[in-house]
Amino acid sequence: MTSRMHTPHTTCPGCHEEVFLDELVGGRCPLCGYSLDEDEGVCSEYEETLERSDLGWMILQFFIFRRFCNEGANPLQVMQVLSRYEELAQCNPADAEKMQFTLEVPMSRWERLLPKRCSKCGRIFFSGGKAAISGDISSPEHPREYTCPSC
Repeated sequence: MTSRMHTPHTTCPGCHEEVFLDELVGGRCPLCGYSLDEDEGVCSEYEETLERSDLGWMILQFFIFRRFCNEGANPLQVMQVLSRYEELAQCNPADAEKMQFTLEVPMSRWERLLPKRCSKCGRIFFSGGKAAISGDISSPEHPREYTCPSC
């Protein structure tokens, strides 16, 4: 808590709340959107610009990241999927909605005991193998697929 006390902060003239300078979103107050840039001199009211969509994009990334990490996916792989999605969304938004992904996830104890069918060769196996979730980023459900140890 003492390290936070020494962090540079200011009081926003728009909402009159204490704002830490490392929490600013695009040089603007994260609470009310007033500009806190030194070069403008006076805080101006927040206008709808791309900085606002950056905040929305960060929130979307957080919820997608949390959802895949709760499934057990590797956080690095999740961030790679999100950055690929962001690149596609900037170039062609129609392709971004159909973006396919596959993330390896650990099997639960119950899944390890049950027989599974390999998604590549169709063989039934009981032990070993890998589980993965796959699909497109816009679908609400991501089915689990299993791969046998020989594939």
